[in-house]
Amino acid sequence: MTENTYIDPGADTKEGYSISMTSRTLARQVVGDDTPEDRIRQRCAISVGDFVMADLMAFKNGPIAAGLAALAAGAPVITDIRMVQTGVRKTEHHSEVLCALDYGAEISREHGITRASAGFEALRETVEGAIIVIGNAPSALLAVCRMVDDGVRPALVIGTPVGFVNAKESKELLRTKDVSSISNVGTRGGTPPAVAAMNEIITMYIETQQ
Repeated sequence: MTENTYIDPGADTKEGYSISMTSRTLARQVVGDDTPEDRIRQRCAISVGDFVMADLMAFKNGPIAAGLAALAAGAPVITDIRMVQTGVRKTEHHSEVLCALDYGAEISREHGITRASAGFEALRETVEGAIIVIGNAPSALLAVCRMVDDGVRPALVIGTPVGFVNAKESKELLRTKDVSSISNVGTRGGTPPAVAAMNEIITMYIETQQ
């Protein structure tokens, strides 16, 4: 799985394939290509155009195996914002890709909390066994961490919220939880690395089906 034979299934045109392979070749040289985690580091670095991101990625409690098992089981993927939902690949697997913003409007109004965190609260029962992908909202990641404290167990949490208000702290908190997770250290992050990590796991899953 770490041999230089895999491709990005999303690069489905000649130009797209050329761009993908050029970026991958450079990333393999700089980041390394020895483990499945290296593949995610490569893709996250490419997504932000900065190889520093590769060294900031953190993997806890076997997240790649957990993500592959969840995809095999058809577990839902729940994202914090529309941009993340749009970016996650939706073909060649059977997992529905949901957005928390479509849920919990009344909870948000009643409690004055962010729409993303209210959405996860509304989806609490669905979070159990799901893949969570949070690329923007620290409040959503904090809400998921509270659910974990309450005994809810998502299959995998990918958390790379960005910014200067609770982004770093929410990811630090995630890494203390007994749950499979992929995150990054510090205030950097955002939708690109969150989507990149999820799509690389989907690519690995597709390879297992061939």
